[in-house]
Amino acid sequence: MPTPKQRLPYSTAGGGGGGRRAAPGHGVLPPVVVLVFLFVVAPSLFFVVRNGGRGHVHVASDHKSRNGDQEAVAMKNLNSLLPKEVIEAIAASQQEEGTLSLDFFRNRASPSWKTDDLLTEKIMDVDDKAKAGNSSAELDLRTNRSPKDPDEHPVDTAAKIARRKLREKRREKRAMDLIRKDDEARVKLENAAIERSKVVDSAVLGKYSIWRKENENENSDSTVRLMRDQIIMARVYSAIAKSESKNDLYQELQTRIKESQRAVGEAATDADLHHSAPEKTRAMGKVLSKAREEVYDCRAITQRLRAMLQSADEQVRSLKKQSTFLSQLAAKTIPNSIHCLSMRLTIDYYLLPLEKRKFPRSENLENPNLYHYALFSDNVLAASVVVNSTIMNAKEPEKHVFHLVTDKLNFGAMNMWFLLNPPGEATIHVENVDEFKWLNSSYCPVLRQLESAAMKEYYFKADRPTTLSAGSSNLKYRNPKYLSMLNHLRFYLPEVYPKLDKILFLDDDIVVQKDLTGLWDVDLNGKVNGAVETCGESFHRFDKYLNFSNPHIARNFDPNACGWAYGMNIFDLKEWKKKDITGIYHKWQNMNEDRVLWKLGTLPPGLLTFYKLTHPLDKSWHVLGLGYNPSIDRSEIDGAAVVHYNGNMKPWLELAMTKYRPYWTKYIKYDHPYIRGCNLSE
Repeated sequence: MPTPKQRLPYSTAGGGGGGRRAAPGHGVLPPVVVLVFLFVVAPSLFFVVRNGGRGHVHVASDHKSRNGDQEAVAMKNLNSLLPKEVIEAIAASQQEEGTLSLDFFRNRASPSWKTDDLLTEKIMDVDDKAKAGNSSAELDLRTNRSPKDPDEHPVDTAAKIARRKLREKRREKRAMDLIRKDDEARVKLENAAIERSKVVDSAVLGKYSIWRKENENENSDSTVRLMRDQIIMARVYSAIAKSESKNDLYQELQTRIKESQRAVGEAATDADLHHSAPEKTRAMGKVLSKAREEVYDCRAITQRLRAMLQSADEQVRSLKKQSTFLSQLAAKTIPNSIHCLSMRLTIDYYLLPLEKRKFPRSENLENPNLYHYALFSDNVLAASVVVNSTIMNAKEPEKHVFHLVTDKLNFGAMNMWFLLNPPGEATIHVENVDEFKWLNSSYCPVLRQLESAAMKEYYFKADRPTTLSAGSSNLKYRNPKYLSMLNHLRFYLPEVYPKLDKILFLDDDIVVQKDLTGLWDVDLNGKVNGAVETCGESFHRFDKYLNFSNPHIARNFDPNACGWAYGMNIFDLKEWKKKDITGIYHKWQNMNEDRVLWKLGTLPPGLLTFYKLTHPLDKSWHVLGLGYNPSIDRSEIDGAAVVHYNGNMKPWLELAMTKYRPYWTKYIKYDHPYIRGCNLSE
């Protein structure tokens, strides 16, 4: 708390408060002296100060002062009016406190002359003077004291010190808060940068980096979008200007449109724009302002924009159809390198002597105690990956037997590849589907339908597309694989392998990552087919594949029944024969001669044939979607026994997804002479 004000040694108690003892060595001042001081001396001091020109009353003589004579006269008058004790008290106070002034008496009045309110007002006044520099300077001049005078009044010094400490504490607190907030913001930015860096594909870091300037701004394409909008409006105004015969404006707009188009080019972000883009943007803005003043018509502009929107919509639909057609075409075309590999292997195979064309361990082909695989393919490279990945992850490779079936075009190549690259101690056998004499049109409904005039018309003559977009709608169902018996041979497994009890069917677009022998131990509970179900909430259910408007389908099947996947299926051939699965397939295939139950393919007839005869396997056995789904979880892929590239983006095609391709390419020996000779590369 502030130190109480010191009282003058000559003051007395007033207002009935009783007298006070004087300092030692002095007598008690009578009240008359006090009254004389108040009513005579004080006014005299006031006028003396005013006449002195400086506002100060000097008690001690100062011969160096310019007002020395006046002060001497004043002191002489005071000596005649006041007792000796009062003069001595004033002199002693002057020596302790400095030169006296009117402010001295106001600030150091006796407690009997002021109230508590006046004390509070004084403290506030001191605070205001401390904040105002000019006022402080004037106060220092009047009292002839430095602001840092150690003899400053104790009340003022204590108050200032307390306030100064409070201000320093507040400043320190604010500084600490700012430092803390700055640290928190920096930590957040660092964590965000780390998280973003984790999802950056290292394969394209040369073209993209999270630290590039344009990526700091969420609207990094704002200028590009502005220029494209300007081009659209310029086209609208140019059409209106031409209709109103304002040729100068029309030509100017056309010129600016061409300049802006050249500046934008194929840019996707502002960083890709030509350096002249800002200048072109300003020039186009001026022309558009001019056009708005001359030809603006709200109704005409609305009509033009609507027409442009409809035209753009038609172009988008057309481009989508073309994209579908080209992607289907690319997906079903064998790359030149694989075709080269097949041709070279075929030539070398038929140059071999007959005795060197046989595989070892043929006695294992009909042994039901071994693990048998069925693989039907016309792609040599894809088949080699399936076999290699299975053997490399098998615990007992010598107990695995691979039954490969291909067409006559690839029969020599398939044999030659596995003669040159045998699968270790495993057994392998290659057959030609065209040599299955029992598989003919009198027995197989698909072959009979392919010989019909209606089917030939559908595939080879009718509705020949004249444009890319026109041929895209049914291209998926006119895929050549649907005409191949390799695709339908899966419905004749007991006929192809009559002495086997169980067989694992594999597609040629899969990769095996774990030992698969555990599938032979799965109890199918009397079912024929063991497969992984693919249905989600409403996806991959029966109504997605089958025509439930047909009474035969609606009466016999549940539209919400869960679909399942081909690609890795364990078949119980004993139960197959008991339930006559092939006969069920023939029944539904005959009913679908006009394609009224389902479109072409093998999954829809498979769903019908194995309806209520499929045992669901754990999903970790078979993960699908690597040929079309870019968002499959990495841990799900790594934990799968088999990964399946179902879809158009097959791993041997250029349009394969880069992130999934290494799972397939690691099972190919790219230093093999045949592969190097055909320019196959990772």
